Amino acid sequence: MANAELIAPVTARPLSIPLLALVRRALSRWALVAAFFAVWEVAPRTGLVDRTFLPPLSEVLVDGWRLIGNGQLLAHVEASLSRALSGLLVAIVIGIPLGLAIGWYARLAEVVTPLLELFRNTAPLALLPVFILLLGIGEASKAALVVYSCLWPILLNTISGVHGVDPLLIKAARGMGLSPVRLFFKVILPAAVPTIFVGVRLAGAFSLVVLIAAEMIGAKSGLGYLIIYSQYNFQLQDMYVGILTITAIGLTFNRGLLALERHFTSWKPPAVR
Repeated sequence: MANAELIAPVTARPLSIPLLALVRRALSRWALVAAFFAVWEVAPRTGLVDRTFLPPLSEVLVDGWRLIGNGQLLAHVEASLSRALSGLLVAIVIGIPLGLAIGWYARLAEVVTPLLELFRNTAPLALLPVFILLLGIGEASKAALVVYSCLWPILLNTISGVHGVDPLLIKAARGMGLSPVRLFFKVILPAAVPTIFVGVRLAGAFSLVVLIAAEMIGAKSGLGYLIIYSQYNFQLQDMYVGILTITAIGLTFNRGLLALERHFTSWKPPAVR
């Protein structure tokens, strides 16, 4: 009996300690977020802010459930996601191969760099009227704007990733007799992948920001349209639902891209925390 009493606490500890660690980690990571939402709920109810302009969070969530139930929110989300994802994918298809080529071939970089500098310093939203004039007010102009805004972080980070490969790796690979093609695919490309994904994640954020602004100006659907239409008609609960939905989509975008990055960079050692 004495031995059993001594063994029982030892077998229980490995189960309780990881659980407590997970709880503490969750509290430390999300405490400020929970505090922010608590202030949002309490401040309008106590008169710290005018609830006409900032409804309590619970009322916004109830209104969001109503918009989900009647299908309006899902229709706007589908419109925005289709535009953002299609533009981001086109930018990836164009930006990564072009960035790899520019980063690998010095002569090509010398030729195209002045043109790249010209266009990358032109704000995407400044070109929205041009896209509308050339492509119309429909989906093509919005998709083109998303492609343009997403292209630059992907392209520039891809070039930087190629340039940032350790010269010792390249020298060692050449010393082992690797051909230029095998050197590129076996050494240059894997080493540049982490930097490329930084550009893709930045582009994912840019796609939403630029698209929402474009939908506010010229669209009849999408989260940007929902926000600006609700603000014009003083349906502020709908407006805050749109804002929260954009935040949720942005977080989901980032999580998904982080998972893809971990998959394609599984050879890297885990980060020390």
